[in-house]
Amino acid sequence: MSDDTRQRNEANTAGVAKADTLTPADRYQELFVAVQMGGVFTDSKTFVDCAPRQDPEQILEDYREQCDNDGFDLGDFVHRHFAPPEVHTSHYVSPPGQSLKDHIDSLWDVLTRHPHQHPANSSILPLPNAYVVPGGRFAELYYWDSYFTMLGLAESGRHDLLASMANNFAYLIDTYGHVPNGNRTYYLSRSQPPMFALMVELFEAHGVCKAIEYLPRLRKEYNYWMAGAEDLRPGDSRRHCVCLDDGSILNRYWDDRDSPREESYREDVLTARQSPRPKHEVYRELRAGAASGWDFSSRWCDGNDLSTIRTTAILPVDLNCFLYKLERQICLLNHAVGQRQQAEKFQQRAQARKATSERLLWNEKAGAFLDYDWQRDCPREALNSATAVPLFVGVASREQAQRTAEALRDRLLREGGLGTSETDSGQQWDQPNGWAPLHWMAIRGMRNYDIPVADDIACRWLKTVGNLYKKQSKLVEKYVITHDGEGAEGGCGGEYPLQDGFGWTNGVTRRLLHEEPGNEANEARAASR
Repeated sequence: MSDDTRQRNEANTAGVAKADTLTPADRYQELFVAVQMGGVFTDSKTFVDCAPRQDPEQILEDYREQCDNDGFDLGDFVHRHFAPPEVHTSHYVSPPGQSLKDHIDSLWDVLTRHPHQHPANSSILPLPNAYVVPGGRFAELYYWDSYFTMLGLAESGRHDLLASMANNFAYLIDTYGHVPNGNRTYYLSRSQPPMFALMVELFEAHGVCKAIEYLPRLRKEYNYWMAGAEDLRPGDSRRHCVCLDDGSILNRYWDDRDSPREESYREDVLTARQSPRPKHEVYRELRAGAASGWDFSSRWCDGNDLSTIRTTAILPVDLNCFLYKLERQICLLNHAVGQRQQAEKFQQRAQARKATSERLLWNEKAGAFLDYDWQRDCPREALNSATAVPLFVGVASREQAQRTAEALRDRLLREGGLGTSETDSGQQWDQPNGWAPLHWMAIRGMRNYDIPVADDIACRWLKTVGNLYKKQSKLVEKYVITHDGEGAEGGCGGEYPLQDGFGWTNGVTRRLLHEEPGNEANEARAASR
């Protein structure tokens, strides 16, 4: 790292408040359980994002003194002692006549949060610089969301926010050893799809920084994902790592805790009650599913019932491709600084992961990469759009890329865009929903191999986003893609209502509008009121 970069990072982090990493459940104990199970708030995430109005220990002591009194009102107690987060849904709606591109450009400041907005004693993990949040109930930085958001920031010329985000992610890795799911204490026990290597490429491509400056952080993140791998024997697993019968290592999603997710506490308790398995096993699987970013999907379940979730038994296509990209990036940057032995080590690791993925995850019958159930020693035969990620990071051969694109076209492409899976389970990462990040990885992945269907997918997706914008003057988290763009509507299913905003939809759409200047979505205007 250069002296200038070190000095800049030290200056950026000098004023950051030391994080209190106690989660709301740890801090408020039986009060926490009472609030979440009592339904004081309609959304379980509200309470964990509240800011206490006084010292948290005093609040808990007051609760213990008062909770058994006649006439005690839990809701009243909570509202007197906590300030709930504000959600300004109207801020995401465009004025009449504004173009889709201008709407996105104007939203970046609306979605930006600043260090001085970190309330004391709340669950927020303070960050040194400004950052962009998704929107709606998601008022914190999210890991894999941010990469797709950054695509739009770059296209909008917001290099100031790109630089701030770069320093924030470096700070998180330096401070916690990994990038948490989001900058909340209750997210610290897990990460999300590891996109930092892709972010670093983006930073360098837009002149924000030199990729080499982040090599130590890339190594540190890699160590987080591979912790314990060197001690595994065939058939063993530990945290994110699974050792296969031939001694090769692939990775899975994982969360270090096995209690209900605090932001979805009541939902997880009710889900676990429906399963014959020990509750802590179900909680671990739900948490690991959240770590995947696909929370939730039939992808992780035996059938459509969420209580059958088995995330940690599955070796996911996308995760292992992202880790291949991380290994390749570390290899290339080590070469750049003359560390040849380290470069060779990571080259071998990337080659080994690629070979194992081709052997285990490539499915000749399906003509696509499929997730693999390592506990049952069989592929997960239901296709999902994560099969595009090998094209996105360059793992696929040209023949594999062509066949994967055909499988996606034949089995998942719908009138309004690319479907997430083949199953309608009621979960949001399934039919009938389409998501911006999955579209971007499929489009970019196919274009890496000059496969024309990418243009069709881009056209359908932009039509869907553009037509909903013309009707409702906003962008949303996910979209129904099972009908053509003229009937565009926001997505459905899952644990919470559809969210407006929305970070990664803005980012991917802004980038695609640039790449598709002739697409009619460039002419979309907000509706009159």
